[in-house]
Amino acid sequence: MGASILLVDDEEGIRTVLGISLADAGYHVTTAASGEEALARFAERRPDIVLTDIKMPGLSGLDLLERIKAADPDVEVIMLTGHGDMDLAIQSLKRDATDFLTKPVNDDMLEVALRRAGERMSMRSRLRGYTENLEQMVRDQSARLVEAERQLAALQVMDGIASGIRSLCSALDDGGLFNELPCFVAVHNADLEIVSTNQLYKERLGHRIGSRSWEAYAGRGPGDRLCPVMRVLETGEGFRSNEVLLDKNGQEIPVIVHTAPIYGNDGDVELVLELSVDVSEVRRLREDLRLTRERFRQLFDESPCYVAVMDRDFGVVEANRRYREDFGDPTGRRCHDAFAHRLAPCSGCPAGRTFDDGRPHQAETVVTARDGRQVNVLVWTAPLRDADGRITEVMEMSTDITELRRLQDRLSQLGLLLGSTAHGIKGLLTALDGGVYRLGSGIARGDAARVQDSHQDIRHLVDRLRKMVLDLLYYAKNRELNWEVVVTRAFAEDTAALVEAKAAERGVRFLRDFGGTGAGESAETGANAGEATDAAQAGSSGNGGAADLGTFEADAGALSSALVNLLENAVEACAADTRKQDHAVTFRVRGAPGEVTFTIIDDGTGMDRETREKLFTLFFSSKGTAGTGIGLFVASRVVQQHGGHIAVASEPGEGSTFTVSLPRRLPDAVRRGEAERESALDDGNNIS
Repeated sequence: MGASILLVDDEEGIRTVLGISLADAGYHVTTAASGEEALARFAERRPDIVLTDIKMPGLSGLDLLERIKAADPDVEVIMLTGHGDMDLAIQSLKRDATDFLTKPVNDDMLEVALRRAGERMSMRSRLRGYTENLEQMVRDQSARLVEAERQLAALQVMDGIASGIRSLCSALDDGGLFNELPCFVAVHNADLEIVSTNQLYKERLGHRIGSRSWEAYAGRGPGDRLCPVMRVLETGEGFRSNEVLLDKNGQEIPVIVHTAPIYGNDGDVELVLELSVDVSEVRRLREDLRLTRERFRQLFDESPCYVAVMDRDFGVVEANRRYREDFGDPTGRRCHDAFAHRLAPCSGCPAGRTFDDGRPHQAETVVTARDGRQVNVLVWTAPLRDADGRITEVMEMSTDITELRRLQDRLSQLGLLLGSTAHGIKGLLTALDGGVYRLGSGIARGDAARVQDSHQDIRHLVDRLRKMVLDLLYYAKNRELNWEVVVTRAFAEDTAALVEAKAAERGVRFLRDFGGTGAGESAETGANAGEATDAAQAGSSGNGGAADLGTFEADAGALSSALVNLLENAVEACAADTRKQDHAVTFRVRGAPGEVTFTIIDDGTGMDRETREKLFTLFFSSKGTAGTGIGLFVASRVVQQHGGHIAVASEPGEGSTFTVSLPRRLPDAVRRGEAERESALDDGNNIS
């Protein structure tokens, strides 16, 4: 279109929305927030059309209209008004406004008003050209010939118009083309009377010929200037509006009304053609669509699983309420980032497979909620297609199966333990058979030394068998701790001694840091563990050498196994790092008034976030087939049972730090449980 428009409104939102719509339609838009600013913009740019609000602070829309018309009468001015400002709108029309629109502005009405303004400008331009040409013709031709030709032309036009009006009314009365139209068609005269209707109009609205034009509408009456027919008679222009018609039974029919003027011989509007389209079905379908969307939203949000919709870049475009509650709002993030804390898509991603082949897929994985919980999920994916059948998005539904997996893991763990302990028990039973044989032969020979020796062997084997059975019970159910008061330094030295040989074998320096023994002392330097301990004890007397680590309550065997597991993993991480030759593992122990802390530091391969979060999950291993995925799970359970916790800090290529914090005094619940267990064992021994 290319016409320039000055948009004036004191509401920024209306200026922004209408400005975008007008620019999209091809107009060159200039905006102003007040009447005063509008006058300045008008003087600078001289727009073709001015679109202004009637009510504004300061210079009102009516005043602005008068000043613009005074400056340039050819400028088309369209007024914006609220539903309660009709008197002001009518005053604007009297002051030569082109049209007025009610807020909120209907896009179709705006388009019609702008098109009408454009037609008026075009007509004015043509009229100016015709006038200039006509003056030239008057100068060139005689006045008599011109007058004769003009009269003849006028006669022909009037005859054509009259013939057209007669044909239109005849077509409506006789049927034909208008009866084939799926809309209500009526012709009104200048006295606001219905003079002709098509067959559909008669069937649905009744025989209204001779009735007043406004009687067909609900809520319209005599003198109503918003009546579509009256608006055409007053302005001489066609309109489009949303109205409600009354059928012959008094029921309301929502319609879109199109009206157009038919001019008579004198140039005045003689008839008004009215076409009304029934939009009842459209409204019903819109309401059904709204209800369907609402039901879908409720189903989506109330689903007991995690539901997300993602695009081809794995960006989450929609997520249900449970997903947002447990993982935060994922909008704008990648699925693998929001759900699995990964920088790249997951290996074997079911959503990616669905995008590739258009089929549903499933997978099982462990994800981390925003509160740190590990959640086992079963993931199903399904494609979402557009109208052309192309896959545009994938819906991913993830069911929380954490409790089910815990039960399965427990059963799997129990099966593994039963298998391993069965071989151990078999070996112990064989050894017991040998011990019993030796005891019997010693008794038969009267060999007291042999009897004593075999008795000691049998007692030792029975103790081992009892420990194995108790370990089996520990994993089969929640086993209470066999706790005692443990000397921290001696416990740490015994634990370190169990790992030093393996570290030396793997070429990794093992450093002890027990709070004063000389952090950085290596088992490879030639000083053995006993020498280091003696030096530490010697330094603890007098001038503040080694710090006194004191004692704490623990099941020494279970806790030592847990720490050895962490230490051996640290050694393996260093051995697996080929980026540098020299590696070290530091075993640090510190004491506080209510807590003992064991810290294991390595400079090995390190871990990414996903590995850190799944580290203590049963059967998860970063070693591939070389690991069972059981050790760290058991270590975590042992530490938790002592009332402690394990903190992990690690980055790929930067090594790892495991900090095991334990209370010096076990929780009361653990102490009571242990006392009850010992009492039960004593009773059982007495009975046997």
